[in-house]
Amino acid sequence: MTAQQKPIVVVGSINMDLVASTPSIPLPGQTLTGTDFTTTPGGKGANQAVAAARLGYPVQMIGAVGEDAFGRALTENLRTAGVEVDAVARVPGPSGVAPILVAASGENSIVVVPGANGKATPALIDQHASLIARAGMVLCQLELPLDTVARTLALCAEASVPVMLDPAPAAELPEEVWRRITWFTPNETEAAIYVGKALAPENAARQLLGRGVRGVLLKRGSEGAYVATAEGAGWVPAFHVQAVDTVAAGDCFNGAFAVALLQGSDPWSAARFAAAAAAISVTRRGAQASMPSRSEVDQFLAEHK
Repeated sequence: MTAQQKPIVVVGSINMDLVASTPSIPLPGQTLTGTDFTTTPGGKGANQAVAAARLGYPVQMIGAVGEDAFGRALTENLRTAGVEVDAVARVPGPSGVAPILVAASGENSIVVVPGANGKATPALIDQHASLIARAGMVLCQLELPLDTVARTLALCAEASVPVMLDPAPAAELPEEVWRRITWFTPNETEAAIYVGKALAPENAARQLLGRGVRGVLLKRGSEGAYVATAEGAGWVPAFHVQAVDTVAAGDCFNGAFAVALLQGSDPWSAARFAAAAAAISVTRRGAQASMPSRSEVDQFLAEHK
């Protein structure tokens, strides 16, 4: 492995999504007959790990699954996608799950049950401190306990390893955490929570940089992404495609953005590469099942000059 191929280490959630299609979202006390049901591997951490691995980059996952059938299936799915899972703990109890109701209108209702993800403690992170220290970049989200995320960022700071933090679901961050973030990647709603109100991307990015992070990537869906560092800022437009399922598009973007950065792209070129990967993902159904390969992204970019 060359210096440019230090692995991406993802510290994050691993869930099984339980997706039921219904004519409408049921009212309290109401029973409806569903039209379809699927179980789909998900969790923001696992999604980002699979996104990067499908692009041919070495990825290692730190997280936890339960000692149940879902835990076995989730671990095997990661392994099949090319993610190394030696640091995925099996813990007593159920794996994380997300029951999701999807109405014919596209409206959805989601309940996230952390399960084993809630048992991914700072002690688990300490067990794999050497793995974190060898990383080219560490990707975190906020679906694990906040003290676990904070411990991860502290270890990254000690080892001078860059961190990409996807603040989802948005939660208040300790002040010392901000200075340890290399890339902060909220969507529009999350950014508004951290800057106090909805602001133009330029103003939101300026405020977030003022908190101590070194780079901000504001994900704006079909509008594209706004990338800002101390050296400059600017828009990277989205590619226009016929979307059929936007689940995990942001996770796909993060995984691809990390890969491109570690392979030497500047932030705006990396964001364009990530936008292409995300555009492909929304034309397919499912979270991890929608993640494209490197050859697919390269071909897409060649066709969309």
